[in-house]
Amino acid sequence: MGQDLRNWDIEDEGYWASTGKSIATRNLWISIPSLLIGFAVWLYWGIITVQMINLGFAFDKSQLFTLGAIAGLTGATLRIPSTFFIRIAGGRNTIVFTTALLMIPAIGAGIALQDPNTPLWKFQVLAFLSGLGGGNFSSSMSNISFFYPKKVQGYALGMNAGLGNFGVTTMQILIPLVMTFSLFGGVPQKLVNTSGTLIGKIPAGTDTYIFNAGFVWLIALVPLAIVGWIGMNNIRDEHVSPNIPNPLGAFATITGMLLVGFGAAAFGLWLLLPSIPGGLPTSGLGVSKWIVLPIVIVLTVVALKMIPGAVGQNLSRQYQIFGNKHTWAMTVIYTMTFGSFIGYAATFALAIKVVFGFQHVMVDGVMTHDLVNPNGPSALTYAWMGAFIGALIRPVGGMIADKIGGAKVTQIISIVMVASALGVAYFLKLAYVSATPEVYFFPFMILFLILFAMTGIGNGSTFRTIAVVFNKEQAGPVLGWTAAVAAYGAFIIPKVFGEQIKAATPEYALYGFAVFYMVCIIINWWFYLRPGAYVKNP
Repeated sequence: MGQDLRNWDIEDEGYWASTGKSIATRNLWISIPSLLIGFAVWLYWGIITVQMINLGFAFDKSQLFTLGAIAGLTGATLRIPSTFFIRIAGGRNTIVFTTALLMIPAIGAGIALQDPNTPLWKFQVLAFLSGLGGGNFSSSMSNISFFYPKKVQGYALGMNAGLGNFGVTTMQILIPLVMTFSLFGGVPQKLVNTSGTLIGKIPAGTDTYIFNAGFVWLIALVPLAIVGWIGMNNIRDEHVSPNIPNPLGAFATITGMLLVGFGAAAFGLWLLLPSIPGGLPTSGLGVSKWIVLPIVIVLTVVALKMIPGAVGQNLSRQYQIFGNKHTWAMTVIYTMTFGSFIGYAATFALAIKVVFGFQHVMVDGVMTHDLVNPNGPSALTYAWMGAFIGALIRPVGGMIADKIGGAKVTQIISIVMVASALGVAYFLKLAYVSATPEVYFFPFMILFLILFAMTGIGNGSTFRTIAVVFNKEQAGPVLGWTAAVAAYGAFIIPKVFGEQIKAATPEYALYGFAVFYMVCIIINWWFYLRPGAYVKNP
C-alpha cells in the first residue's frame, strides 16, 4: 500500500496472477473516481450556463458558450504536459497532486456563483482553471496503461476512461439536484425561467442554490487525495518512472509543466477570443481557431522541451513517439471518438436549451430566437443521457475489440457516426426555423444518443489498437498525447456550435463533423484494414 514498485513484470503470467493483478486493481479503482471528479469539474460549465440563463444572469448566449470553449481549450492543452508526468514524477505523486488541485476551481466557482453580478471575466478565469480537470485524463490513462498486461489493455483502459467519463453524467445529474436545496447554507437566488432536474421541471420563482455546483465536489476531492496517497503506487522501473524525485520535487515539477500549458492556452485565448464587454482583455484580432490550435500545441510541446535539466532530457526520450507514423494516425482516429464524445458532452445541454427551449419565429420579416418556448424540453432533464451512454458502453467497446480487433470495431462505428451526424443535422435544421421545435426533439435526441454510443464503443476500440501497435514504453505517452489532441473537441465543438447558432445554421456544425468522420474511415482502412496494412486489425 503506497510503496514504490520495482521489477514490475506483468507480462509474466505467474507474476500477474500472484502479485500484479491485485495491485493493478487497487490502483485502477482509486484512479477511476479521481478521474471522474476531474471530468465533472472540467465540464460543469455546460450545466452551470444553462442555469445561469434560467436565473437571469446578464450574459448573452454566445458569451456563455465561450465558458465551455475556454475550459475545453485549457483542459486539452494541459493534457500535453500531463502526457509526460508519469515517467517524470511517478503515478501516485501525479494522481494525488492533480486531484487535489481541482479544489481551486471548485471553490472559486462556488464563490463566484453566489453573486449574479459577478463580471464575465471572473467566470472566464474560473473556466480557464477548471481545465485542470481535463488535463488529468492523459496522466491517468498513461498511468493505468503501465499497470496492466497487453491482453487486457482494452478492458483496463476502457474501465478507467469509461467510468472516469461518468464524471460528465454524474455532474449533469448531481448539479441540478444539489442546486435545489441548501447544502452549504448561503443565500438562494430565484429562477426567472423554468428549470429542471432528472425527475422533472422546477417552476420559475423557486429558490436555487447555484453555487452548490462548485462546492459539492469538495466532498469527494478531500478524501480522494488522502486515499490516493495511501493506496496508489509509483512504478520505479526503467520503462515507466526510473528517476522519480521526492514528493515535493515531483509536485514542483508537475506545477512547472502545468504552468507551461496554462501559458500556451492563455496566449491562444488572447489571440482567439473577441473583445467582449466585461470579459478578459484580448488581442482584438479574433484569429481563426484553425490557426490558433496548431500554434498552442506547437508552443506547448516546444516550451516543455526547453525546460532545463532532467525534465528536458526525459522529454527527449518520450518525444520519440512523434517519429512514429502510427502516433499521427491514431491521433486523428482517437479525435473522432473521444474528441466527439467530450465535445458533444460539453455542448449538449446548452444546445438543447438554445434550440428547443426557444421558439423560432418571423417578426417583421426577421427570424428571431429569443421567445421562450413553454413546451420546450428541460435541458437539465435530458442532457445527462448522452454522456451516460457514451461512458457506460466504453468498456464494452474495449472488450469487443479485444476479441475481434480494434480497427474493425472502429470502422463499423465510424460509418454509423457519419449517418447519425447527418440525421442530427437534418432535425436541427428543421427545429431552428420552427415555432414548435419540440416536435423534432425526440428524433434529434435518439440520433444524438446513437452518436454518443458510437463514440464510446470507438473510444474503447482505439485503446486496444494503441496497446497492440505500440511497445510498452511508448503506449503510455501515446495514449496521453492522443487524448490531449482529442480533448480539443471540448473546445472546437462548443466553439463551432456557438458560431453556427449565431449564424442561425446549427446544422452546418454537424455536416462538418460528418466530413471529418469520413476522413477517419479512410485513415483507419489504410493503416489497419486494407490488404497489406501496416498492422492488420490491431
